[in-house]
Amino acid sequence: MTRKKAWITLIVTVAIAWGSLAGMLALGWAPKLGLDLQGGFAVTLVAPEGTDQDTLNTAADIMRRRIENLGGVQEPEVAVVGSRAIVVQLPGVTDRERALQAVGTTGELSFRAVLGEFRASPALTAPDGDHPEGLDPVTGLTVADDVTKRAYLPSQDELLVYDVDGIVVTTPSGTVEFPTGADITDARVQFTSGGFGGQWVVVPEFTSDGGEKFREATGYLAVFPAGSPQRQLAIVVDGVVFSAPAVANEVQPGVGLDPNAVIITVGNAEDAEEQAQNLAAILRYGALPTTFERERVESISASLGADSLKAGLAAGLFGLLLVAGYMLFFYRSLGIVSIMGLTVFGSFLVGTIIFLGQTQGTTLTLAGVTGVIVSVGITSDSYIVYFERTKEEFHLGRGLRPAIDHAFKAAYRTILTGDTVTFLGALLLFVLAIGQVKGFALTLGIATVVDVIVAYFFTRPAVYLMGRGPLGEGGAFSIKGAMGKGEREHVLEAAEVSS
Repeated sequence: MTRKKAWITLIVTVAIAWGSLAGMLALGWAPKLGLDLQGGFAVTLVAPEGTDQDTLNTAADIMRRRIENLGGVQEPEVAVVGSRAIVVQLPGVTDRERALQAVGTTGELSFRAVLGEFRASPALTAPDGDHPEGLDPVTGLTVADDVTKRAYLPSQDELLVYDVDGIVVTTPSGTVEFPTGADITDARVQFTSGGFGGQWVVVPEFTSDGGEKFREATGYLAVFPAGSPQRQLAIVVDGVVFSAPAVANEVQPGVGLDPNAVIITVGNAEDAEEQAQNLAAILRYGALPTTFERERVESISASLGADSLKAGLAAGLFGLLLVAGYMLFFYRSLGIVSIMGLTVFGSFLVGTIIFLGQTQGTTLTLAGVTGVIVSVGITSDSYIVYFERTKEEFHLGRGLRPAIDHAFKAAYRTILTGDTVTFLGALLLFVLAIGQVKGFALTLGIATVVDVIVAYFFTRPAVYLMGRGPLGEGGAFSIKGAMGKGEREHVLEAAEVSS
């Protein structure tokens, strides 16, 4: 390595490390913090006895997509624990009840016929004078929510009798099967520019069988007059009416809607977009392969998370000060190289964590902070290996500059071997572990890769240049002063005697 090449390598490495981190901070980027650092809550759900692992994995995947689709939750962590449980961690949640609804809504999604809207029309009652079972407490709608039952489909020439006691369909002929969540393949949110200033709509997509069921169901509902609650198609999840859009007036009885042209209108209210997103999420991910009971909800306050973060940072800073003092005491001017190297290493490591958080949603947990602190020891070991190897070469009779060059070749092989073993351990831990242990494994794995890069592109040229400068051989604080001159002379004298 020439002096010019060493300077170029050193400057470029430092510029990339410090510059990239400074650029991210200037953009307002910061590490995304996990549940234990920024607060939030965790929910433990338990499936029935005998639930197989594939069913649990499918349910966990659906829950994850539900929560991500609802928004307001940073990188939800959904993990299968044991043989029956699923643990959902929701860091930084902004709407607790909304996220809990997404986690706890585990029943089957179905489209059902509305029997009546009793809060809006108190006179509309069942023939026996009592409200039918299944009255929704929010909408006031009563629905036939048993997906095994079929509704009656009257023919075009049959009579409909209306009276004060309700609506009675006479002389039923045939049945109609309403669609369920299994009949939905997708649902998209759109904003239409027509109408009064535009409005939010949801466009569902059906399977072929589901589309035919939807056509028949809307054809059945179209026999009821405009404005009647019975003309509404209820979207039911866990026995609760999530939404109940009415069939359009132009839909013909017995004909129904074209399933390829279905649009569910939400409107243009202030929260219409949020309602549309929620409805689309329910349509897409409304059904889980099994039911769950919410066993435990654990809340972590933001203040407790902040305290944990402060404690972790304090521990890291204290460790850095100890390492810096040790390196300066034992290695003199080489300690300056190690301290500067730690800032380069830290910039690369923190910058990588921030980048992964912004692009992949990766969160930094307290276990991850522990991995960062441990990584300080890893990179410090690399400096010690190099510096001690330099001492050995110097004591064997080499000059300072040749000792520095020869020592790096041997030391780098040792560093590479040690970091490879650590990286493989971190990779294995990341694959096999669950929960916050993954955060520790991730930061540890990143740190080992960064350590190899910094050792080659920073430590090597920095020590090379220092060995050829005033701190190389000038004084007790120099590199030569840290080599132990007395020991070298003793070795040389022993070599002369033996010769």
